[in-house]
Amino acid sequence: MWSRTTDGFSPGRRQHDEYPTAPANAFTTLSSGQSIGPWKVTRGAVDLIGAGFWRAAEGNQSVDLNATEPGTVAQTFRTTAGQRYTVTYSLAANPAGGPAAKTGSVLIDGQNFQDFSFNSTGKSFANMGYVTREVTFVANGTTTKLGFTSTVAGSYGPVIDDVQVEPCCQCGCSK
Repeated sequence: MWSRTTDGFSPGRRQHDEYPTAPANAFTTLSSGQSIGPWKVTRGAVDLIGAGFWRAAEGNQSVDLNATEPGTVAQTFRTTAGQRYTVTYSLAANPAGGPAAKTGSVLIDGQNFQDFSFNSTGKSFANMGYVTREVTFVANGTTTKLGFTSTVAGSYGPVIDDVQVEPCCQCGCSK
């Protein structure tokens, strides 16, 4: 689901360790205060989707940001103040129910850094239609809190997978 080391993200390194698993062909609902590895549910509830329930972008699991209500997941990781970082993630939406447009935001230290929207029309559990999105930020301190939050009501929300954080080079060159 998400890249990590023992203390969360390791910018510039990618590992494909899966966190606590949901049952195969099913999901587990997690409420505020519960964790998925270093990720914490900080608001509402999310669904950790197990292998085979629908296609994940990477690995076997993904997270629907709406369970019984809209939710938020967040993780704090080490950064270098003044360093620019790029967050990439895979975005889709739960196609099982409306509304068709599922919306949310990427949060950096609690501030909205990017709004996102994904239309689930024509998508299915076998064809989720993941797209890769990215956002760049400059770290303000030695740690940064990255979050993903749903802004759509109901039980069917945006789906997040394959989150990665990497430092950007200082010269303006591409990754």
